[in-house]
Formats: sequence, structure tokens, C-alpha cells
Amino acid sequence: MGQRRSSPSEEPASTGGQGREVGRRRVLGYLIAAPTLVAAARLVGDSPAAEAAIPSAPEVSEIYDLNDLLTHAALPTSNLISVQVHEDGTASFELPRAESGQGITTMAAMLIAEELDLPLDKIRVTLADARPELLFNQFTAGSNTTISMHTPIRTAAAIARGRLLAAASYQLDAAVNTLTTKLGVVQAPGGASMSYGSLAGAAASTETKEVSAELKPASEFRIIGTPQNRIDALEAVTGRKKYAMDLDIPDALPTMICRPPTIKGTVRSVNNADEVRRMPGVTDVVAVATGVAVRGATFGQCIDAVNALDVSWGPGTVDDESDETVLKKLKAAELPLAVPEVPLLAQTVEGEFTFHFRNNAALEPNTAVVDVRPDSAEVWAPLQSPILCQEEVAKQLGLPLNAVRVHVQQAGGAFGRRMFNDVVLEAAEASQKIGKPVKLMWHRTDECRQGRMHPMCTSRIRATVLGNEVLTFEQRHTSVATDYTQGFGEVITQMSAQLPPLGIGNFAGFAVPVFQLTVNVPYQAGAVTQLLNEIYEYDTFPTGSVRNLVNPDVRTAQELIIDRIAEKMGKDPYEFRREFVDDDRVRAVLDKVAEVGNWGRKMKRGTAQGIAVHKEYKGAVATLIEIDCRPETVDRKIRDAVTGPRVTKAVTAIDTGLAINPRGLEAQMQGGLMDGIAQALTSSLHLRDGVLLEGSWDDYFYTRQWNTPPDVQIIVMPPTTGDPGGAGEFGVPASMAAVACAYARATGTMPTSFPINHDTLSFEPKPTVPPLPQSPTNGLDFAY
Repeated sequence: MGQRRSSPSEEPASTGGQGREVGRRRVLGYLIAAPTLVAAARLVGDSPAAEAAIPSAPEVSEIYDLNDLLTHAALPTSNLISVQVHEDGTASFELPRAESGQGITTMAAMLIAEELDLPLDKIRVTLADARPELLFNQFTAGSNTTISMHTPIRTAAAIARGRLLAAASYQLDAAVNTLTTKLGVVQAPGGASMSYGSLAGAAASTETKEVSAELKPASEFRIIGTPQNRIDALEAVTGRKKYAMDLDIPDALPTMICRPPTIKGTVRSVNNADEVRRMPGVTDVVAVATGVAVRGATFGQCIDAVNALDVSWGPGTVDDESDETVLKKLKAAELPLAVPEVPLLAQTVEGEFTFHFRNNAALEPNTAVVDVRPDSAEVWAPLQSPILCQEEVAKQLGLPLNAVRVHVQQAGGAFGRRMFNDVVLEAAEASQKIGKPVKLMWHRTDECRQGRMHPMCTSRIRATVLGNEVLTFEQRHTSVATDYTQGFGEVITQMSAQLPPLGIGNFAGFAVPVFQLTVNVPYQAGAVTQLLNEIYEYDTFPTGSVRNLVNPDVRTAQELIIDRIAEKMGKDPYEFRREFVDDDRVRAVLDKVAEVGNWGRKMKRGTAQGIAVHKEYKGAVATLIEIDCRPETVDRKIRDAVTGPRVTKAVTAIDTGLAINPRGLEAQMQGGLMDGIAQALTSSLHLRDGVLLEGSWDDYFYTRQWNTPPDVQIIVMPPTTGDPGGAGEFGVPASMAAVACAYARATGTMPTSFPINHDTLSFEPKPTVPPLPQSPTNGLDFAY
């Protein structure tokens, strides 16, 4: 040969038969000592500094947002994320994030398949157990997974491919830069070839060492950016997909909790424990911190036993609180508005909005299997923060950290609910006291009445307008405290010293930095100020985030005021937004939904269009909504249903930079749309004397089929950057805001309380004693 061939121990000189081109990016990584090929990324310091989206008076989140924080927190341990090639020609990857239906396992498989030149069905992605060495690189939140993981995954796969080429070069006696790869095979110019499987052992390294490789440029993408079916779709639709509730761990019998009648009530005494222990199938009855645990042969027997218990309960944390008392305290705690000096002829536009408690409404209720032994514990559960879970279980049981094993399971929905480890800690306490493994599952009523909820909040806005200019835009958001100790708090504490001086206050309080790193006003609105104040301690109410932290509420309030400002100026709502948005990507998605949705078309009285935009997660989104508020629609009768206004059409345009899987992104936006409709119109919890009245999905009115728009269009914009943005939470704020704006235009009245139907209690609350309501005994009676 005219060129010296490489030995498999040398770093590959190239990634294939094409020369270096503009757009290629050289990255560093590691070969890991292992029997077969294992490659990992090295990315410390490889993230560019964030820049402001606009040059004048940028807001905090436009300089450095929550995704920057999460990405930089994950960066130092990215080298511990590896891709392995096996002798059967497959590649495997343990994803250190939680898959809860958002499709991130498919995303990871696509990235690996692209850089390795392997078919997608040859990639095996599993969920990694808790790995404490990953620090903040195993936290699933803030739509950050794709943003923070795509480069480490691609880097590891590219290094693996380069190593396979080096091994093939040695065995085929051919120069590396003459070799090509396709579908898991390395090919030489003369026709000789070797499969990845045959090279996996030869390409393996006997020592861990640093190497480099080049990532594919976008011009060579064959998988990234193309619509792909979910790699787990067949298992899901055939019922073979395994969730925590499907696990069959030896001797882990069904377990449920008899919970107090009010939020966070306590057990004073169990008056008939022996009697309940003698019930059919029941093996154990034991008091735990959150109630009384019952273990039995079946969940049906557990439900019967829970309802048979006679428990004397102590008070909860909010027994004297109801919607009205909480709202009164919120209004009293609102920070004052302070309009700066403006010209005398300036006009003021104001609004005050209330957003009620909401539930996460994940399809799968909280479930965990825990086996506690005298010197160890093992956990199986869907977890968004498994390292924190491992730490909390170890602390609760008095065990060293390495004595607790945590296995992350597929979640049947999350929306923030799996960031908290409530169910695992309950199961660990029950297993320890009983001395046997347990499979603890929450009842749907537990989720509604004792589960985590999005906090009630108010948002007050005042803007000043002079002629065709917005001079000031002030927002004061006041909220029941959100519990951020589930992972966000730990990241903020660790990263606070490294953050730029953004002037966002004391980092000992987690809510203010999360708020300031998340919110913005996406318009040229003069002097903008957004402030947060919280009431109650964070552990008074069991709060958390519900698919997007604060922006569904914050942005809905803003967009309603934007419509009022446009009216004050005599401008069409779309034309006003187009003129005043502060980002070209936002303007592009706005134009797209206006075009596709035929903005401004003539509509019947009582129906209207609404339009809204949002920017977050390194991207932009716009939604156009058509709503029907005519009496014949609002008053339509469906048994045991809340109907009301109906969204009849929705058009969403989404720009996430580089969409890894447009089909998955489309599904995410459809889900976000359903959330936005629910939060605007029907979905809330009612608090009365320390009790949440909703007791199941029959009275927690998430968007149902009869309220789903028959016409839905999702437009994924062409790539605008070389990097992907977030998606999981992105569809909610603009959707909720557009529904509210459409409702205001259809009725002539701006809504100020959400969801719009909250003030009408349309169901008879289920009793709190016994705690678990009887399920229908004949499902045919409830079929439609």
C-alpha cells in the first residue's frame, strides 16, 4: 500500500473516506478499558457561553437560562457516559435520564445510529441505575435531556466508529482514510469488508486513554432530523412494555397506604389493626410516616383492607385552608408595582390573574418496589432524580450509600411528578418495618388528594403605552411556595458560585433563581421587570412543577395583556406581535401559524381565534387557537363530563434549532397542546378545609375526547441552528395562552381566573373516609 496503515492501538486519523470539511467538529473523548469496544465523551469546558437574544436590556433568562445551568452542571461528568459495541454487531447505551413517554430513548438511539452508521434497530438503549459519580448528570428536568446529552452521546459514538475503522485498517491492510462504514460494516476499496461485531474485540482498548474524533456534519445526516417511529412503539402497543407496576420481584407483594383525610395529616392510633390483619390475603399492617401501610396478596385485597381500617388521625398542615383563604393571602403578599416615571399622556393597561392548584395527572400512579434487608436495600421505581433518591433512602434507613441500589424504570408519564421520591421513601419505611419486600402503589385518589400539585398563584401586570410604543411592562407573580428540593435546589446550590452576576438574589432560596432563569417577556416592551414572591414554607403544601415550571401561568397573563395593548393601539393582535416580538425565530413561527391557520378569517359570532408565542429552551413556539363559546357548544351534555367552550382548531409551529426526531417532536407538541387546553379551561383542584375535593380522573377534568380539537396541525420548522433545543414542556405556555386569548375575543370578556370553569363545582366530592372510593362494578354502564 502507498500509505502506512494504522495499528488498532493508534488514534484514528480520520473518520472515513472523505476529507475534513467545513462544518466538521473535532471532539475529545476516551477509550475505556473493556473486553469489547467502549467509548466515552470528554466535554469539560466545551460549551460556548450563552449570549443575549437581543442587544438592548436583555432579561436574565436571555443571558443565561435554566437550561444553561442544567447543562453546565452535567458537563463535568459527561466523560462517564459511554457507548459499547458488542460482538453480535449491536451497540448499547445506558441512558442516565428518565424515559416517561417523551421519547428520549429513541432520540439517544438515533444519535448513536447516526454517528456509528448502524441501523436503528441495532441500538439498545436502557435506563441507567443510579450512578452517584454522575453528580448532576442524572437529573431529568427542564426539557434539558436532548440539549445536554446530544453532544456527549454523539461524541462517544463517533469515537467508537473511529476505533472500529482503526481496527479494520489493521486487519484489512488498508489506510483508514480509504475505508467507509455502512449499516454496521466497514468496507475497503477492493470490496473486502468486516462487520462491527467481528471488530468489537479487536477495537477494544486494554487501557483507558484520551482520543479524538470528528462529528458528522449536518450535510451527512441520514437519521438525525428524519421522522422516526419510537424504538419502543411495538412493545407499547402490544402490551409488552414493562413499567414499575408490571415488575415481578420475588416476594414483593402489593402494598397500599391508608392516607389521612386532610393534607399531610398524621396517624395517632390504629384502632383495629389485628382485625384487618385477619382479612383475606392481608399479610401486614403497619403505621408509616404518611399513613398506614397494608400489604396483601392482591391490590384489590389491599384496597378492601385500607377502607376497613379505623384510624385516629392528627391534624394536617393546612386544615384551616381553602381556595378563598389561600387566595386572600396571595393577594396580601403581592409585591407592589412601581411604574417608573413616564410621560404624562401615557396610558396604563393592567390585569390581575389567578391560577388554581393543578395535578400532574400522570397516567401511571406512583409505584415503587423496595426490598430492605438489615444491611442493604434495593429499589425499582420511575425516577427523575435517582441519585437524590439513593441518598434519601440511605439516610432514612441509616445505610451507607453503596448499600442502596436504585434501578430506574420506565415511567407511564411524569410531567414533573417523578422528581419526588415520596413513594420510594414510603415503600422503604414499610419494607423495613415489615421485614419483607413491598410493591407499593398509590391509588388514583391518593394522587389527587395527597400528591404533588402545581401551586396556586396570582400574576399582576401593569404596562404603560404612549402612542405606538410600550414604555414599561411590570409583572408581579405571587405563589404558594414550590418545593424545589427534588433536584433543582441541589443544582442551584452547587452552581451558584459559578454563575455570572445576574443580580437574582439570594441563592439560598431556590424559587427566585428558577423564576429568573426561566421567565421573559418576548416583546420589545420598554422597561421590563418580573418579580416573584412566595407564601408558606415550601413543605406546607405538597407542591411541585406540572409540565413547565411557571411559564404557562406567567405567559398566559402576559399574552392577555398583550392583546389589550394591541387593542389600545388599534392594532390587530397578530400584527402587533409581529411588530413587537424581539426575536426573529419567534417572528418566523408566529408568521407560520398565522399563515397555516388563516389568521383573521371571518368567524361566527361566539367563536374566535387567539394567537400566542413563547421562547424558552433555546427555541421558539407559536400557537393559533380557534374556540367555540356559543351556548349550544358550552351547554352540550355529556354524562359525567365538564364540557364548556371547545377548542375546534389548533396550529402550532415549533423551532427547536435542530429537531433530532421531528415525529417525536410533533407528538410532544400535541401533548403540550392538550395540557394547555386543560389548564386554560377545565383542569384544577379545589381546596376546602385542608381537603382537595377531586378524588380521581372522573372529577379531575383533564382534556377529554369531547374537548379535544378535531383539527390539529403541528409544524416543525426547518433547522435554524446546529444544536437541538428542549421540547417536553415547550408546548404548554403558548397553547394555554392562545386558548385564553381566543376565549377573550369570542366572549368579549378577558378571563382572569384559570381554569375558566374553576368557580363552578360540577361534581359531588367523594368522601374522605373510607379513603378509597368504590370503583364502578360494571364498566359497560360507563362506556360511551
